[in-house]
Amino acid sequence: MRLNADAVIVGGGIIGVAAAFYLAREKFGNIVLLEKETFLGSGSTSKAAGGIRAQFTTKINIQMSMLSEKVFCRFKEETGFDALYDRCGYMFLLAEDRDIEEFKKSYELQKSLGLPVELLQPDDIRKFVPIIKTDDIKLATFCKDDGIGDPSEFLTGYEKAARKMGVEINIESELTGITVKDGKITGVKTNKGDISCPLVINCSGAWSKNIGRMVGADVRVEPIRRQCVTTGELDFIDPRFPMTVDVKSGLYTHKESKGLLLGWADKDVKPSFDISIDPDYTDNILERALDRIPRLETAEIANQWAGLYETTPDHRAIIGWEKAVEGLFHITGFSGHGFMHAPAAGMVTADILTGREPRIDITDLSPERFSSGVFTEETNVI
Repeated sequence: MRLNADAVIVGGGIIGVAAAFYLAREKFGNIVLLEKETFLGSGSTSKAAGGIRAQFTTKINIQMSMLSEKVFCRFKEETGFDALYDRCGYMFLLAEDRDIEEFKKSYELQKSLGLPVELLQPDDIRKFVPIIKTDDIKLATFCKDDGIGDPSEFLTGYEKAARKMGVEINIESELTGITVKDGKITGVKTNKGDISCPLVINCSGAWSKNIGRMVGADVRVEPIRRQCVTTGELDFIDPRFPMTVDVKSGLYTHKESKGLLLGWADKDVKPSFDISIDPDYTDNILERALDRIPRLETAEIANQWAGLYETTPDHRAIIGWEKAVEGLFHITGFSGHGFMHAPAAGMVTADILTGREPRIDITDLSPERFSSGVFTEETNVI
């Protein structure tokens, strides 16, 4: 492990590794990445459902997604390594009038930013998802540029490219402390030794609050458990089946291998680091799935798992400098959207840290917004 670095990135999920890649591409200097687990992406990245979409309710999230989608499409050109982005589209099914009203407002915002989103009537919806019960569905939004990807493929691509450019990536390397002198970061302590550095980049996801506490900072991120289920092989899944969200019930589903992935966000889950599988949570997912896709009655469960959303009060990321100490930069709190926003987050971070104007105005993602009480909530969260 290097004894000196220009930047130490804490967290080896896709956010941290993407940030390392984009900083290295800008020849930022000696970059060290610390991952406490045995494998990169062992936290939220490995548990992600893989959705990539720009259909959000806030301008910044739409812009972050649109920038990231461009990168996902040209990932080999960007990094030199292959990773598949399946642009199968993203569809939100709307049954309630209040949801239709809100989604139409978001539709107008999305269109104004150049997103090719469409409004679909029931007959058009059935053409895309004939296996889904649509008796109560009145409208849907659909974007053909959205889709799904394998987080591990993109993580590996960023990792290989970052290593090739000289980034030192250390696994089983846990941050145990941050050294501060006269209000400035001067180094970090790890279970494998100390590193002198003026900059720490907090990409610790659900564990980001713990990093902040090391320097007396209050990082407004809470760990929230989410669960997913995959089915066995199904003979009725069309290869063009889009990522589909039933807004009324909260169910989301997309093709997974030769079956389906099923998920749902339980709003009553309390913050914790518990990722054990709750059978009641699984039952709730399956009940919603059977109600919307009756043909799943004969499906078998292939796998199920739990992971953590790194959730902020407004369900938007935190990207920016920490005011409690000089030299701490946060890239965290993506509230379930870290995979899909990783490219954009890495690029705007590299912009800021190399002294350029960020290609997206991320003022709304400042860590200070929560203490000021001025922030806008992202409501399209699944």
